[in-house]
Amino acid sequence: MKKSLIALIVLCLGFSLLTAHAAISTTTAPADKNSPGKEMAQTLSMITGVAISPLMGVGVVGAWEYFQAKTPEQKARLHWFANPWFWIPALLLVTACFVKDSAGVVLPPVLKKPFDVAETIEHKISGLVATGAFVPIAASIFHASGSGDGALWSAAGFAAIDLSWLYNALMVPIAMAAFFIVFLASNAINILILISPFGVLDAALKAFRTSIIASVAVTSFANPWIGAAWALIIILVSWLIAGWSFRLSHFGLSFIWDFVTLRSNRFKPDPTANKMFLGRKINGVPARTYGRLSRDEKGGLVLKYHPWLVLPGRSLTLPETKYAAGKGVFFSEILQLDGDSAKIALLLPPRYRSHEYEIVAIYGLTDVRDTGLLAVWSWIKMMMGFKTKTA
Repeated sequence: MKKSLIALIVLCLGFSLLTAHAAISTTTAPADKNSPGKEMAQTLSMITGVAISPLMGVGVVGAWEYFQAKTPEQKARLHWFANPWFWIPALLLVTACFVKDSAGVVLPPVLKKPFDVAETIEHKISGLVATGAFVPIAASIFHASGSGDGALWSAAGFAAIDLSWLYNALMVPIAMAAFFIVFLASNAINILILISPFGVLDAALKAFRTSIIASVAVTSFANPWIGAAWALIIILVSWLIAGWSFRLSHFGLSFIWDFVTLRSNRFKPDPTANKMFLGRKINGVPARTYGRLSRDEKGGLVLKYHPWLVLPGRSLTLPETKYAAGKGVFFSEILQLDGDSAKIALLLPPRYRSHEYEIVAIYGLTDVRDTGLLAVWSWIKMMMGFKTKTA
């Protein structure tokens, strides 16, 4: 399914670009900057760039449209995102994020992370806004590319048939799918930045994302066809990591929601099954797979999950061994015990924080153990002669 879908997306986008280029090559009209083929190539680059950074992308496109409009009639036909009341605050917010990132290299992570949480929320919201803004843009440009003198269709051998409606009906959903795939990859970078404990790594990830955006813009302005080809490469790579990006994005969204809403204060674990993430790859099931953990009739721990949250359900039986609850500063875990060593089996969202002993009782785990920074703190308290709480 994965190979067939990516083949469909790339072939359809590639075919549209080839027919557009053929139309320019065969027509006697000069291929100026407003030719349908070049507009299509530039639109593909625009889709990719906006998907990587939605707020900045929509703000830049809005500002560009605003300054390109010379007459009152042209300004009256501008899209809503070309209104200065939108793109000026949007670009100011992007600038504020850039200043925060620049200062974040020297700031302690504990002071910087709340701003990273806010930026991650903004990224998700602006992604929804960009999706709504993208649809009319794509529809209008693809419509323009499929009408008029029929150059695109004549190049494809359909000069006598007006199939622009079919072209639009096929290409707009495919373009939307491409946008979603690239947005997932970009959002995964945001989540990596959020969970990274090092300011230098944060800066490196953001520099990488910025360089990708810049490369899309530079190649598109230098040569629309090279820009479109580079955009297709980004879409292909984004699809190849789409599953990883989706799981990481959902993992980050769950953690952010629990932190922002202080959900642990209102949450009570279910006595039979609870939602959590797989901590590492087990029996071919990838890390951060989201599902419900329960005990089966034989007493084994079973994680029941739906790939992509909506596909038919599957189940994973965890190895038969002893398990313990791990208590961290920000979130908890279920640890798989192997002699004196322990490795992460499942990650519990922050809503389970302070409910570790209830999890031990529900699943029959051995005990509660401090992990991460709490483990260091427990060791310090033991060295100082203070008592530590046991299960």
